[in-house]
Amino acid sequence: MIEVQDLVKSYNGLEAVRGVTFHVNEGETFGFLGPNGAGKTTTINILCTLLGFNSGTVSVNGYDCRKNPRMVRSSIGLVFQEITLDNQLTAYENLKFHCYMYNMDRKTSEKRIDEILEVVDLKDRRADLVKEFSGGMKRRLEVARGLLHRPRVLFLDEPTLGLDPQTRSHVWEFIGKLKKAEGNTVFMTTHYMDEAEVCDRIAIIDNGRIIALASPEELKMSIHGDTIYIKTADDERAAFEIEEKLGIKARRLDGGLVVITEKGERFIPRLFGALSPGIISVSLKRPSLEDVFIHLTGREIREDLNPGARGRLQGP
Repeated sequence: MIEVQDLVKSYNGLEAVRGVTFHVNEGETFGFLGPNGAGKTTTINILCTLLGFNSGTVSVNGYDCRKNPRMVRSSIGLVFQEITLDNQLTAYENLKFHCYMYNMDRKTSEKRIDEILEVVDLKDRRADLVKEFSGGMKRRLEVARGLLHRPRVLFLDEPTLGLDPQTRSHVWEFIGKLKKAEGNTVFMTTHYMDEAEVCDRIAIIDNGRIIALASPEELKMSIHGDTIYIKTADDERAAFEIEEKLGIKARRLDGGLVVITEKGERFIPRLFGALSPGIISVSLKRPSLEDVFIHLTGREIREDLNPGARGRLQGP
């Protein structure tokens, strides 16, 4: 459904996207995971024909983005980072205007508006002005608008940026429901790790380059070993015994020890048998996408977030 080969985009001589190559299968949920400035939005804008590029080839739904931009646009729906609804219009009027833009006939428009408002639980608010909506309601209406004309591909650029965790969860429930009902291919960008987990495959992008591409589970499996946190009555003695008896070096941490080992669930029983100091607590943590990102880039993704972009829109 999407083919990108050796894509390069420069701004004033600086490469924002550096030779990016990937493909997205039909019906797949594909994610771009990375910090602000990594090249996520630049790539999505190129795919949506909103931005030109220096070199490479890009196609969406079989149409070349450079040669057939109108056909690409007729194939896609797009939800921007920023709210782009008209606050002075009602929910219905915002959707109706979108129908006009896509030359949908009246009968089809009315049917689709009714269907989509039902799915996003806004049917009873169709006559209300958008300026009265919460941030979460606006986002749901934008997703509904993006799907109104039955696009083959739905692009979501940081779809829950600035929303509180509960509202983000609600929005993703609706996106999942819509995807199941509509059968779209979904291409999303995000820097939220939990959102990336819903993807079939993820491309981790940093400094304009894709540095890893696989399913969430495959990416996490690339980090060999589980992390085990241990608290004992004598951490210094426990660290010595772990190295002497089990052959693994324990790292001191405030309030305890950390051990990284493969098959952590099998290691824990051995731990109890090896230590003489009393064990206060043991916990096992599987590798996460955050761990993958740190492993690949040497930093946490949140270190790169723009504090000014962390504003919160309240309400589900």
